[in-house]
Amino acid sequence: MLYSTPRLDSDDERVLAQIDDFYANFARSTGGNAVKEWVGGLRKRQLAGAIMGSNSIEGYTVELSTVAAIVERAAVPASVPEDSREAVAGYRDALTWVLQTPEMDFFTHGEMVLSALHFMMLRFWKNKSPGRYRRGGIVVTGSDPLAPAYVGPAAEDVPALMRELVEWLETGDPGAHSLVRAAMAHLNLVAIHPWRDGNGRMARCLQTLVIARDGRTYPEFCSIEEWLGFDVNTYEYYRALRETSQGSYQPSRSAHDWIRFCLRAHHQQAQVVDRRLKLSAAVWHQAEVIAGHTGLADRAVAALYAAASGGLRRETYQEEEGISRDQAIRDIRRLERAGLVASTGYGQTLAYVAAGRLKEAADTEAAALTAPLTEPY
Repeated sequence: MLYSTPRLDSDDERVLAQIDDFYANFARSTGGNAVKEWVGGLRKRQLAGAIMGSNSIEGYTVELSTVAAIVERAAVPASVPEDSREAVAGYRDALTWVLQTPEMDFFTHGEMVLSALHFMMLRFWKNKSPGRYRRGGIVVTGSDPLAPAYVGPAAEDVPALMRELVEWLETGDPGAHSLVRAAMAHLNLVAIHPWRDGNGRMARCLQTLVIARDGRTYPEFCSIEEWLGFDVNTYEYYRALRETSQGSYQPSRSAHDWIRFCLRAHHQQAQVVDRRLKLSAAVWHQAEVIAGHTGLADRAVAALYAAASGGLRRETYQEEEGISRDQAIRDIRRLERAGLVASTGYGQTLAYVAAGRLKEAADTEAAALTAPLTEPY
């Protein structure tokens, strides 16, 4: 038996409608050829944020710029612990695959799909049985070892529960809103706790998978993994799970409060993404203006935008603009001489960030969009 999808009330329906309005605006504002380059940059940032957030919940705290470098398979500082690098790389592979599934006409949910995603995430830790269900009981420890935060169902029950879950993923609650189905998939997987480790990451990834399969424009804009990774939100996330489960697998309990928690997360994350879309468009425009005034080549707009939006890497710029290594170096040096970018790091980790007029323009645009988030409920 799985947790059942609860009946929504009028407040839930109102919040869902507001979230859908945000998502419809995302689709409108990212259409057309003129915005493809800056949208691509924002998609990378959203992907890196989701990976950073989900891993930080598990204690793998890595800066966003480092996660972005790992996503691009670029070099990272030697000070980043190996296990953190591997956790980010594994989640990168899993989430990148998840975001491709809308294009897979042959896709079906199955235990093997979940097993493969789990293996991608934990392949570095062979002692944690990546891809294989646990063979014993599992306890999530709390502040006192004698009072665990959660006790999962018996190991012998896991295979049947997982078969029920994947069957539900294929055909269950077809009339439910995709965000509600995604939240229920998250809850049921983390409640079953089928693996020795990585259950939380897998549940969050599954939630994003359900959203992606719904056909949203750029599903990385709709993921709440980054939001969940912020400290205060992580505390509320664990609280919502504890209040729903009451410490053990009790699928007869109501999941309504859990759904409300997830809808609040989606609403607040959508507010942030809405501002990031506006900021990205504004920064791209400022980069165009500065490039025109400085007499730079059209392709330099992409370099300026990257520097103002997290970091410009020569290798990435070279590949995305289809230019030679020497051309990329000359372009970046010209930006340096103009005082528009400044270097950070060295050797393989060398990158460039906004400076001078470019930084001032980007900071001004960001300040105009900075305000507290509204509470949907």
